[in-house]
Amino acid sequence: MAYVINSECISCGACEGECTVSAISEGDDKFVIDAELCIDCGACATVCPVEAPNPAE
Repeated sequence: MAYVINSECISCGACEGECTVSAISEGDDKFVIDAELCIDCGACATVCPVEAPNPAE
């Protein structure tokens, strides 16, 4: 299961640099996670200042 970034994202980019598989990119209004690439490691969630990345349901 992949992580997703919710609407709390402030587009700071901290998560993008932390992703070891380059699954995170800048979207139109927030960063997005490519579910095909995400390995569900949670590294993005540990650096996010607003807890925007969460496990997908």
